[in-house]
Amino acid sequence: MSAVPAKPVAPSTSEASLPVEAAGAPADAGARSFNRDLSWLEFNRRVLRLATDERTPLLVRVKFLAIFSSNLDEFFMKRVGLLKRLVATRGLLRSSAGLSPAEQLEAVRRTVVELQTEQAQCYEQVVLPALAQEGIELVDYGALSAPERERVDRWHHESVFPILTPLAVDPGHRFPFISNLSESLGVMLAHPDRDERLFARVKIPELRPRWVRVDEPGAPLSAPRTGQSLRVVNLEGVIRNNLDDLFPGMTIQSVMPFRVTRDAEVTADEDADDLLETVEAAMKQRRFAAPVRLEVGPKAPRRLLDFVLEELELGPQDVYQRSGLLEYGDLFDIASLEIPRLRFAPWTPIAPPRLADEDTDIFTEIRKGDILVHHPYDSFAESVERFIKAASRDPKVVAIKQTIYRTSADSPFITSMIRAAESGKQTACLVELRARFEEMANVTRAQTLEKAGVHVAYGVVGLKTHAKIALVVRREPDAPGGLRCYGHIGTGNYNSQTAMLYTDLGLLTCDPRITSDIVELFNYLTGRSRKRDYQRLLVAPVAMRQQFVEMVDREIAIARSGQPGRIIAKMNALEDEGMVEKLYEASNAGVQIDLMVRGFCCLRPGVAGMSENIRVRSTIGRFLEHSRVYYFGAGQPDPLDGDWFIGSSDWMHRNLDFRVEAITPIRDRNARRKLKGIIDVLLADQRDAWALNPDGTYTQLAPPADADPESPEALGAFEKFMRQTLAEQRAALMEG
Repeated sequence: MSAVPAKPVAPSTSEASLPVEAAGAPADAGARSFNRDLSWLEFNRRVLRLATDERTPLLVRVKFLAIFSSNLDEFFMKRVGLLKRLVATRGLLRSSAGLSPAEQLEAVRRTVVELQTEQAQCYEQVVLPALAQEGIELVDYGALSAPERERVDRWHHESVFPILTPLAVDPGHRFPFISNLSESLGVMLAHPDRDERLFARVKIPELRPRWVRVDEPGAPLSAPRTGQSLRVVNLEGVIRNNLDDLFPGMTIQSVMPFRVTRDAEVTADEDADDLLETVEAAMKQRRFAAPVRLEVGPKAPRRLLDFVLEELELGPQDVYQRSGLLEYGDLFDIASLEIPRLRFAPWTPIAPPRLADEDTDIFTEIRKGDILVHHPYDSFAESVERFIKAASRDPKVVAIKQTIYRTSADSPFITSMIRAAESGKQTACLVELRARFEEMANVTRAQTLEKAGVHVAYGVVGLKTHAKIALVVRREPDAPGGLRCYGHIGTGNYNSQTAMLYTDLGLLTCDPRITSDIVELFNYLTGRSRKRDYQRLLVAPVAMRQQFVEMVDREIAIARSGQPGRIIAKMNALEDEGMVEKLYEASNAGVQIDLMVRGFCCLRPGVAGMSENIRVRSTIGRFLEHSRVYYFGAGQPDPLDGDWFIGSSDWMHRNLDFRVEAITPIRDRNARRKLKGIIDVLLADQRDAWALNPDGTYTQLAPPADADPESPEALGAFEKFMRQTLAEQRAALMEG
């Protein structure tokens, strides 16, 4: 959002004019598979389209604008830095999609420029006017009246000016370190008595609100009252227009807001004696990693831009100019305004019917039959959290084991494990220190658990532990040996916050053929076990790939024998070349394959002679689709008699070969019936689903004109699941 100076400054130097590339056809249009990074950007395009979808409530559209930018930040930190290193070290080596690293970077830039242009247009031409109509005015500093400006300037002088630290660059002052994703103002100054230009950097402080209320600067944002408006101005604009208070006696010649993104691909030394200390050191190294992107506004002064590029050792191809906000993440604050008519109706997860009575003993219920839970429709707190909490308090429980990959800051699981340890139970927790962007938080959690007496392990050398498993061992006289094991295997993290936002599945079971495998898997994680022959679980990197291939081969054999071959797979990403080729083979044999891949998908569907029997869809909407489900027909006429699985692994090379993953069969028939119902709704969805085309583009589906308004075709999966969950609750209450 550009700002009009309130106080006269010298004319700016000439503005930079970097080329804006037009988007073209996918760079890998003739390849056998899609490029992973370009496919990921197509996923983010679908996220952005939700911000332009008029069916989406306005403040949710604002949120998707912010999510789009947050996703893009992560993409640059994780992928662009890697591509730049590949350009430097591997030259013309081409990916399976036929692109060299340099060609991938060029294609990434073209696509990002196109998407950011669309984002800015959506913000300026659609979202801002729509917000204004609802009494929410995001205004430029230059649009403030004289009294408003005076009020905002006074607040700035009292609450912002004292914490600003201008950093000059001259022979006695080096160019300052620019931290990752921080917002800054680059200022070019002139001394009144010297013929020289001086650069200074002013960091936008992170501990001040990004949006300043015009009526009451510094006060929290709140929904406008009836007949009134909420007028806010961006903090960057306020600081920019008060810069001469920071540089008295100097002439401000030009100002350039900018934002730096740094590479996040810093790895720990797997052979180090102390992985915890090594991860801590790696995180310090990440802070100083190389810059990979410079974001600026559309009229960046050339002299300032060239100076910053030279100091950061970046080139013109690393600059991304756009109008609108420099940091669209600032919109999360606007999206959080409590205006019910501009948001989705609130959803409160509901306890699964079998656990609806808080006095019900959860272990007794699990012994009656497996419990399959579907979050956030089924309450995570009243199922998975309750499972571990009950175990920590139950005097019959002798041991609790759990994996932690990502969890919430105030995790109830940490509290429960500490309580269990302090009460004398055997407790073990596998904390994955290398979960990207969670490293330091997990270091702290590991130290907290260790201090409480929990046995903490950090996993298998050379592998990240991504499995979502928990084990409870309980004394029960009727069990063999007097002990019965209970387990939970999930598709998502043990995180109470994301469980409200992500759709995930979990199985609570005491099936000894599954729980015995969980026991062995924990021995593998915490000890020196080399077990490879698990009874029921599919475990990576031990045998999961081989088992998946064998099941696809079985469907190929069934199809070639003249019977229907059937595969349904739902995951977050599909990239593994071996699995892609195996699915092509199955398609050519006549196997009917439906894939639900929320994020990037490297498989090219619908190509004659290669993948004509494969369909790929992506579901994007209110919640983040995160569950992994796999179904193989096994030649059975009744789908409930086929093979059903859920678990932590996508079909990606890293998941199948370089992570510890766990996928469990769903053996209980009632659980299978529920799982099949979930898949049926997702495959019927014509509201929130997109179909992948053979050229790599996606088409948003639309319900037929005559669709039943209560059907998943018309409602979409998210709304349908919420209504089904409410109906199940009402039915259970009536039966009770």
